Amino acid sequence: MDDDMMIQDADEKLVNDAFQRLLDTYSASRHRQKVDIITKAFNFAKQAHKGVRRLSGEPYIMHPIAVAQIACEEVGLGSTSICAALLHDVVEDTDYTVDDLSNIFGPKIAQIVDGLTKISGGIFGEQASAQAENFKKLLLTMSEDIRVILIKICDRLHNMRTLESQPANKQYKIAGETLYIYAPLANRLGLNKVKSELENLSFQYEHPEEYASIKEKLKNTEVKRHELFDQFTEPIEAALNEMGIKYQIKERVKTPYSIWTKMQNKHVTFEEIYDILAVRIIFTPDKREEEINECFNIYVAISKIYKSHPDRLRDWLSHPKANGYQALHVTLMSKQGRWIEVQIRSDRMNEVAEQGFAAHWKYKDGEQAEFSEDENELNDWLRTIKEILDDPQPDAMDFLDAIKLNLFASEIFVFTPKGEIKTMPAGCTALDFAFSIHTFLGSHCIGAKVNHKLVPLSHKLDSGDQVEILTSKSQHVQPAWINFVSTAKAKGKIQAILRRNSRETQKKGEELLKAFLEKNQIESTLNVVDQLASFHEVYTREKFYQALGEKTILLGEKDLDELLGKNSGKKGWRKLVPFLGRNKQKNPADQEKQELFTVPEKFNRKKPIFISEETIGQYKFKHCCHPIPGDDILGYIDNKQQIEIHKRACPVADKLKSGFGNRILDAKWDMHKQLFFDATVRIQGIDRMGILVDVSRVITSQMNVNIHKLTIGSDDGLFDGSIELRVHDRDDVKVIMDELKKIEGIQEITQIM
Repeated sequence: MDDDMMIQDADEKLVNDAFQRLLDTYSASRHRQKVDIITKAFNFAKQAHKGVRRLSGEPYIMHPIAVAQIACEEVGLGSTSICAALLHDVVEDTDYTVDDLSNIFGPKIAQIVDGLTKISGGIFGEQASAQAENFKKLLLTMSEDIRVILIKICDRLHNMRTLESQPANKQYKIAGETLYIYAPLANRLGLNKVKSELENLSFQYEHPEEYASIKEKLKNTEVKRHELFDQFTEPIEAALNEMGIKYQIKERVKTPYSIWTKMQNKHVTFEEIYDILAVRIIFTPDKREEEINECFNIYVAISKIYKSHPDRLRDWLSHPKANGYQALHVTLMSKQGRWIEVQIRSDRMNEVAEQGFAAHWKYKDGEQAEFSEDENELNDWLRTIKEILDDPQPDAMDFLDAIKLNLFASEIFVFTPKGEIKTMPAGCTALDFAFSIHTFLGSHCIGAKVNHKLVPLSHKLDSGDQVEILTSKSQHVQPAWINFVSTAKAKGKIQAILRRNSRETQKKGEELLKAFLEKNQIESTLNVVDQLASFHEVYTREKFYQALGEKTILLGEKDLDELLGKNSGKKGWRKLVPFLGRNKQKNPADQEKQELFTVPEKFNRKKPIFISEETIGQYKFKHCCHPIPGDDILGYIDNKQQIEIHKRACPVADKLKSGFGNRILDAKWDMHKQLFFDATVRIQGIDRMGILVDVSRVITSQMNVNIHKLTIGSDDGLFDGSIELRVHDRDDVKVIMDELKKIEGIQEITQIM
């Protein structure tokens, strides 16, 4: 009993200390002091969650307090949001209802809590993911009150910070959702600090070895970076002191996630990334209205010290990014021969860059106000979200994709014929612009005039373009249009119109299938439809009916064979491990004969599946990412209850983690260098006599590695080629790449897939 009492006392102290810290942070903020209602919400939540613990073992109430702390300290929200954060799990986890909260705390707090509460029952139906359902509900409520999404991001950040206690399959699901949905959302709302932390935590759990390696390299290069920073900023400080400016100069180091992303996208090593270091000049203007002029004065002063890069001046002062970001970016050549980016911003701009939307309120005149609809600076964006929500998407992934598309990071500014300015995502086309103005304009668009010159619908717009849309009543939406629009609004509208048009075609397809099955005396069931759709490699019934209606799929003898099981002895595509090489020490037929593993009803999804030489044939290896032993992988239970294997960084896996997180499994390799896999390496460099002989010698001298295919071309003394290898695992590839780097003339080596 004494032990229980001691634990209770320790818990009580832990909880009270955390709440006191929250009150202290709130009291130090510029919000109206409403400590009473916050204390009331805390006591209510504490009582509601009494006796419940998190997976980590701490009292459950510590989670709502932590979310409220993040909302207050890191996002700068006020009492309404803090109360909603404290109460956000009460309706979901206890017997209290939204009406109860409304009676006790008022309708506004209750509405926000309702938006944060997971839903039961479906918007999309049984097939869809619960996560997409909840996300849709979140956005519906968010379009009424932006605080819903801000608190949800705080909730997600705390979940990511405490992800350690979760099993691996849950970690991949939560980290995948975070990267796919929540980090772009945080970025769109201007929460730069939160976005970076969410990305890094996701990266840490999905690719622990790469994360640790980059952290180690950053630590090892820290001293050199500090030296470079000091040498570079010394003359800048002298110039700013002379101008009498109040300023701070900070070192900005690229995050492990953004370094890794650049390494993947550009196929470079850590050592080849030059912009790991950037410099921030944050100044306090004497007068707030002078801050933009001051940015340019600082730019003029520092460009007298260092040569600036002509193509790398980024001005977000007069036209801030859609998330409120303002700054002047300039890239300067240091005395050490390195380009260094300098970001010039006022203290206000810096707070907006880090805290985003909430920071705007600190600089409003008069008493600090809570958010109100009429002051909402994200109304345009929320209007677009509402339009996407108004058009019910038939598929959870379509919906998530549409939202994802709308979270664009970089914008351009385009003018209408009357000179009005419109913000559009970079890479958008004339057709995107037409749909952004009006659906009628988009659906009847035949072309555009950009800067008074005639261009096609697919013409990509640049910042500063003046665009006039040309229409014709005889023009109608074409299926090909979907390929050259990049905004969520245009894509959503085109899909909605095409869906309306395709319902007729699908109906026709259904009738053709029904007639075919009746003629061959086969009962028409959903299983039969799914089997035929899968046989034709079409993965939704709607698309299958569509293809039948359009006559792109014709039913015949082969379909009957498939349904009656006459081709079960054939080696179908689903029975193969696609990239296993021919030169194996084990008979490949052994793999091909294995039946695919079907997940039983009582299957422990928390435990990892192990892929060995004996079991590899039981899993589906998809061509989207081509995983080989040594890659970080995961499993996904598909609609047939069979397991697909994907790389954790695969774009398809990203969608699966967000849309179907409960079907994700932890997967690990248990291979013993017996089977061979295909891997491709690209080599580039300076051509010379005998270089091909050296390349061949390096590869064939490696144990158990064969060249499957070698393609090489030479032009003006430079060569570019690719080598397809048969390897056991990722380590073999690394050894070969390290050896190839030693060959004279080879400048760049990158791995393709």
